[in-house]
Amino acid sequence: MSQFEQLYEEWLQMNLDQESNPRRRELLQKGLGHGTIEFLRSVWFPAIGNFNHLLPEWEVRDFNNGYRYLDLAYMPGGAKGGIEIQGYGPHARDLDVRRFKDLCRRHCLLSLDNWTFLPIAYLSIVEEPKQCQQLVLAFIGKFIATDVSSTFSWLEAETVRFARRLLRPITPLELAKHLRVSDRQTRRILHSLVELQILDIASGQERARTYKLRL
Repeated sequence: MSQFEQLYEEWLQMNLDQESNPRRRELLQKGLGHGTIEFLRSVWFPAIGNFNHLLPEWEVRDFNNGYRYLDLAYMPGGAKGGIEIQGYGPHARDLDVRRFKDLCRRHCLLSLDNWTFLPIAYLSIVEEPKQCQQLVLAFIGKFIATDVSSTFSWLEAETVRFARRLLRPITPLELAKHLRVSDRQTRRILHSLVELQILDIASGQERARTYKLRL
């Protein structure tokens, strides 16, 4: 069993164990759709490395007191991020007027309820997973607070801001150029932020080569 499969099964079981809503529980017991699983396998997990704050088949109310379900909700600290996988088949090609209007209404209702919505085409997951990973990183970036701890030094605070702007792993060399400090001082800053659990080592064993934000 791969690392993805193990963590995926643990994550899905945790959601089942914690869910008391019979409607959502029934959906979870049926298992997630093929498109959602492929998104998690090929896009989310390679980009993020965990399933923290991610909730499958999340129930939302509509304006008619009905229930709708997001493929995935991303809710760190109570934030509202919704992800839906758009298939390509009879459902997408032959969408009739009524269903098309309902889809638009659904997106409108989510936006009015302060959801940040990310629709992903299934074909993009299959054909352009790297581009989808960049979209996910940008999406995650919407929920990262722009402020930094007042206990950080100026250089530590600017390192965090630099990593947030790029939303990809950074190297000590590019950070040293940005901060205009030595390689040794740059590595001390990076090591300090790793110890504070702000950054993670993204690559390198004996000597770290790149660092990324902990998401």
